[in-house]
Amino acid sequence: MITRIFLAALSLWLPAVQAQDITLRHDLSGSPLDALATLVVRFNGEQQGKARVMLQDLKGVADKQQTPHLALLDPADSAAFFGTSPRFLPLHKIMADSKLKLDARMFFPQMAAAVDDLTGKIQALPLAQALPVLFYNRDAFLRAGLDPDNPPKTWWEVQTAAGKLFDAGFKCPLTSSRFAWVHLDNMSSQHGEPIMVRDGKADRVALNTMVHVKHIALLASWQKSFYFHYFGPGREGDAKFMSGECSMLTGESPLYRDLEKSPGFRFGVSELPYYDDVRGARPADVLPDGAALWALPGKHKDEYAVAARFVTFMMKPENQREWVQGTGFLPMSPAATDALKAAGTPAALLDRAVQRLSRIPSVNERTKNGSGRSRIRGILNEEIEFVWGNKKPAKEALDTAMDRVRATVEIAPAPPLRLGRKN
Repeated sequence: MITRIFLAALSLWLPAVQAQDITLRHDLSGSPLDALATLVVRFNGEQQGKARVMLQDLKGVADKQQTPHLALLDPADSAAFFGTSPRFLPLHKIMADSKLKLDARMFFPQMAAAVDDLTGKIQALPLAQALPVLFYNRDAFLRAGLDPDNPPKTWWEVQTAAGKLFDAGFKCPLTSSRFAWVHLDNMSSQHGEPIMVRDGKADRVALNTMVHVKHIALLASWQKSFYFHYFGPGREGDAKFMSGECSMLTGESPLYRDLEKSPGFRFGVSELPYYDDVRGARPADVLPDGAALWALPGKHKDEYAVAARFVTFMMKPENQREWVQGTGFLPMSPAATDALKAAGTPAALLDRAVQRLSRIPSVNERTKNGSGRSRIRGILNEEIEFVWGNKKPAKEALDTAMDRVRATVEIAPAPPLRLGRKN
């Protein structure tokens, strides 16, 4: 009798011991959180009690330094997520150790470039990537005598539109979110300026070219004329646009999901403006960026095996399709766009996305997460604050930022072959 009771108790205890739970920390809300939670529940169900992914909302974390197994974040937000800036464990290593496939060829080239190292190895899963776009208030455009079906395509047209909006009584014609990415990184990409340049035997960051100086100086003049308002380096501008306070916003493409639910005004979305007087400008060449699924070190091998299976689960075309439909983030792979097309997403829209994301990037086109990207953007944002405060002209601020980057940020050497990555 005692033996039977012992065996029965042991049978209840063993699954709990064998089960592997891993934690995924995030700061999502609304539709993106619903989409992630739905997929996590489905993944957990497939594990039949042997493993679970446990979602952990950043807002409820008491001890941030107690790291999770996975985190969905932009590395620039590391301090907010962990109270420090930890090193991440390369995702390609976790997948290889678990004998599961994950390499750059599975992704669109631009999506892989957003999360790979300088050798093309995938460091994180690019789940929550966005493109920079121009949002505009269609109702405000009509009141200002502007054509809402013909939004500004160049920065000079933005200036004209901002002037008419201001004259019509709109106190904040233009604002921005994610300033350094939108207005410096993408300024390089759109106008054929490499971000990483060779200086002797070393690579250095070059975000102080003539087109950068010209652009920041123009924005500074708009600020003085009240055409442009700066509210912070992150996503502070989103709320100002969504409330109707600002009439135009340069920001992240997935914001349209939130705007669709806002009954306040009708909105439009257009491509990020560019300078048509810069020779060789490529206005469509913008850089995906945003949050990705990163792994933290110091966990057990069996726990990383669960993380690897979850990554494989999220890479399935049907799950990518559901994620994109629920969040507005970019599809990670051609398989995802095929699934979206089969589900009825307009082919023309998907074809434009495929065209942008399939372009083969160059290794000197962007900084990498492992090469100080977060610190570089932080320095840029700090120096740009002096421009808004009328304490430094644009050129001095950008030159100082690059001097600080060279002095304090270690740039990993690029591979000798500085050509586009083969897909």
